[in-house]
Amino acid sequence: MLNTLLPILLFAALGLAVLGAGKRFAMWRRGRPSKVDWLGGLMAMPRRYLVDLHHVVERDKYMSKTHVATAGGFVLAAILAIVVHGFGLQNRILGFALLGACVLMFVGALFVAKRRRNPPARLSKGPWMRLPKSLLMFSFSFFIATLPVAGILPEGFGGWILAAVLAVGVAWGVSEMFFGMTWGGPMKHAFAGALHLAFHRRPERFRSPHNASAARSSGLKALDLNDPNAPLGVEKPKDFTWNQLLGFDACVQCGRCEAACPAFAAGQPLNPKKLIQDMVVGLAGGSDKGYFGSPYPGIPVGEHGGNPHQPIVFAEGKGLVEAETLWSCTTCRACVEECPMMIEHVDAIVDMRRHLTLEKGATPNKGAEVLDNLIATDNPGGFAPGGRLNWAADLNLPLMSEKKQAEVLFWVGDGAFDMRNQRTLRAFVKVLKAAEVDFAVLGLEERDSGDVARRLGDEATFQQLAKRNIATLAQYRFQTIVTCDPHSFHVLKNEYGELGGRYEVLHHSTYIATLIARDKLDLGKHQSASVTYHDPCYLGRYNGEYEAPRAVLKAIGIEVKEMARSGFRSRCCGGGGGAPITDIPGKQRIPDMRMADIKETGAEVVAVGCPQCTAMLEGVVAPRPEIKDIAELVAEVLIESTNTPAKKRAVAKHEEVAEVHP
Repeated sequence: MLNTLLPILLFAALGLAVLGAGKRFAMWRRGRPSKVDWLGGLMAMPRRYLVDLHHVVERDKYMSKTHVATAGGFVLAAILAIVVHGFGLQNRILGFALLGACVLMFVGALFVAKRRRNPPARLSKGPWMRLPKSLLMFSFSFFIATLPVAGILPEGFGGWILAAVLAVGVAWGVSEMFFGMTWGGPMKHAFAGALHLAFHRRPERFRSPHNASAARSSGLKALDLNDPNAPLGVEKPKDFTWNQLLGFDACVQCGRCEAACPAFAAGQPLNPKKLIQDMVVGLAGGSDKGYFGSPYPGIPVGEHGGNPHQPIVFAEGKGLVEAETLWSCTTCRACVEECPMMIEHVDAIVDMRRHLTLEKGATPNKGAEVLDNLIATDNPGGFAPGGRLNWAADLNLPLMSEKKQAEVLFWVGDGAFDMRNQRTLRAFVKVLKAAEVDFAVLGLEERDSGDVARRLGDEATFQQLAKRNIATLAQYRFQTIVTCDPHSFHVLKNEYGELGGRYEVLHHSTYIATLIARDKLDLGKHQSASVTYHDPCYLGRYNGEYEAPRAVLKAIGIEVKEMARSGFRSRCCGGGGGAPITDIPGKQRIPDMRMADIKETGAEVVAVGCPQCTAMLEGVVAPRPEIKDIAELVAEVLIESTNTPAKKRAVAKHEEVAEVHP
């Protein structure tokens, strides 16, 4: 009896799964076209799953081992079950192999069940709570049904009663594993996730046989502003590219993004997991009543809904998300860094902001004023452009317009208009001169890099600023651009290239580390009793630079007291993505939370490498540790030496003058 029922159940489930897969694929294809390497992506999928995705999963050792056992056991068990019970190839060796796969899957399912007994708040519940039961039923049923195949039990053991019970168990298991994978059950992420890895929007994030290390792809994609048919951002779910929709559908609702999000922790109305699930609702149509995870802080579940052809942002009683949800994001990429499915949350948020800004003119609070300032004065503060070099009036900085070429182009950034950041700029100039670096600045020719405009969704202003800067830079010859601002660093390095500006760009901490390694600086030891280092998001998560700042601090005798959240898990200061401009309220301020992290170390000084971080952390009310940029700390321990060639020339000239005029 079982030999008759099992093939029917298996092939019925497979048939329904194929229909479900077609339905799911048709839903994804409602999105805009996107070029993908169909064959190459499918061929690369196993490596991307086993290497790149597992590298992220591995950060949680418990789930890593659980995932290997459960997913690996299921894939092997499913294939062998189809071969042994579906096609009737009841070979004893295949039987034992299927038994082993079922045991492996069963053990993994036990760990899933243990985690689900008292799940962390970040995990979604609802249908996900039945997943361990389905996994256990699938593996247990096929294990018992395969014992006769392996010769452990006689054929027909238990009679029709056991056969009927096993048939029910198999039906439950295969319906969840195959049918639910493509029709929207908890296992949907397995099917969508595999194809998401194959047709990812950023394939450069993955390793390949020709490139052992994955590239860090974090630059936003440019809009084609010359195409009258191209949407200016995303208004409706169907305005996303089809592989973006596929990526949303791959979400496993694990909540790692939720746990990492600074806006969610601060009580602002953003939860990246809920946002992605809202996009899935918009893809399929319906409401968010079926969501069983943490809501947006202050916004109840069940009051929003939509469909692929309806605007996403809530207005006139309809919509998937509130505008404040999109403007709460600091674009820190903590969600992207933690996502085991490698979903691009920040891209989606900025795409939706672009529509609000470019089509609706709905940038909140001071957003519109800042964008107007950028257009009128080339800087977000609206300062007179002629004052861009006032901070260096006594430094006699070399200008590119006069030199025409230099080894280093020092990109000053809009910190030039901020009195606090001017101390950082002056300190870095002191370091450059001490190392006798051949450098120059653009001076009044420099304009805002466009970072704030782009994060606020004003792609038109960003591209205008970028193209003008690119045209200016094209007039001169230089080897490297160096800047103290990670936001300018990121934009110049990763986002100007698409518009024709390709440069070697370094953050000042990286460049100082290079100068120290080349023995270009004569440094003493810093006397600070205890120092911690705050990793800027746009230097660390966006560009992978964690070691150079620490190497510089070590070189001047500072032993960094690391925060619990440092490196790739560093908490955002709250200053990115235009967040201080849009200023969406929450229960607490993000910089206050970061200062609490800092105080836990007992450090007296916070070393920073970003003007935004400096401003946000210094905005925390005292008492608090002192905030100092890395350039300031290095400048403080520079030893005035007469041994450098420049100093020797200066001394010789002084002595020559003294002989002529005794």
